[in-house]
Amino acid sequence: ENDEQRSQNHTGGPGILFSNGDSWKEMRRFALSTLKDFGMGKRISEGKIIDECHYLIQEFKQHQGKAFNNRQTLVYAASNIISAIMFGKRFEYKDPVFQAMVERDNESIRLTGSASLLIYNIVPWLGPFLKDWRDLMKNIEDNKAEMKRIIGNLKETFNPEMCRCFVDAFLIHRQKLEKSEIKDSHYHDDNLLYSVINLFAAGTDTTGNTLQWCLLYMAKYPHIQDQVLEELNRVVGSRQVCVEDRKNLPYTDAVIHESQRLCNLVPMAIPHRTSRDVSLHGYFIKEGTTVFPLLTSVLYDESEWENPFTFTPSHFLDQEGKFVRRDAFMPFSAGRRVCLGEGLARMEIFLFFTSLLQHFRFTPPPGVSEDELDLTPVVGFTLSPSPQKLCAVRRQ
Repeated sequence: ENDEQRSQNHTGGPGILFSNGDSWKEMRRFALSTLKDFGMGKRISEGKIIDECHYLIQEFKQHQGKAFNNRQTLVYAASNIISAIMFGKRFEYKDPVFQAMVERDNESIRLTGSASLLIYNIVPWLGPFLKDWRDLMKNIEDNKAEMKRIIGNLKETFNPEMCRCFVDAFLIHRQKLEKSEIKDSHYHDDNLLYSVINLFAAGTDTTGNTLQWCLLYMAKYPHIQDQVLEELNRVVGSRQVCVEDRKNLPYTDAVIHESQRLCNLVPMAIPHRTSRDVSLHGYFIKEGTTVFPLLTSVLYDESEWENPFTFTPSHFLDQEGKFVRRDAFMPFSAGRRVCLGEGLARMEIFLFFTSLLQHFRFTPPPGVSEDELDLTPVVGFTLSPSPQKLCAVRRQ
């Protein structure tokens, strides 16, 4: 019965994103240390991302400079990095099972921000009457079934001597605890399933979307795209970009930071709960209240940024053109629940973005001017660009 109750309440319980207390602490700690072992900030994931760059570039080449919507391809590339870490393998972009999984996650994120889901949060018993809610529940169930299947396959081929991925690391850790007869551990199947679901969803759509915004800004501001290319040519030339290059590419780095600031991907962060009574700006908020920290208010703060509403890479550059960190840059949120994939995401965005720009020039479709490119976001739990096409023209 407990499992039943737990799976029904998808905003509390197992996993990382929506859990609390000791289970959250332990699962977050485990996820962080395992992601580190599997290459957050290490050579392994850099290698995986660079491998994926080749597939991504091939995919873009197939359009032969004709206008296309790059959303799916970018999301697949990001998804494959998290798949490589979670399951020890990447998927072909054409794999229908993979496509369905990624699409469901994308759809769920959109539905979570829909008006009817906001109504559901206020009046939960309406849930079954709301189509968006029913769709969301079906998505969650289908994804659970798919993840269970993948985890089941990994369990069948499991060998404690050989750690292939996050799932293996979890099972090995559980085995060790069982051998030392530790009871009441957090390492149960439910926590494995939900941690994998959380990391897969959180690591796919956000990174893919950020890359979409980066390319859209480049097509909209060609003079900025030219400056990025000038710096890439000067510093890197035609070889593959690597993480080490970042410190020598201050302008490119500033452009990526400014894209993340302006696109304001997760405007409301994720729900937090106050751990004690607190007063803020004259308001009293009692312990246990759900609060949404508005990242928008920081990323667009007029007292922090010179031009909060325009694309201004110089926000992140000093007089000499050196890169400058800014405290108000918090697209990954802050505090104890800061995005645990920040290191990985930053590496992906940097390597994918620079590799694509080395190979392609991004322009609006024929007959569309830069001014006509639409920067209005589609509102969901995250803000993604309006569906539109860009040309990726091969550089000579």
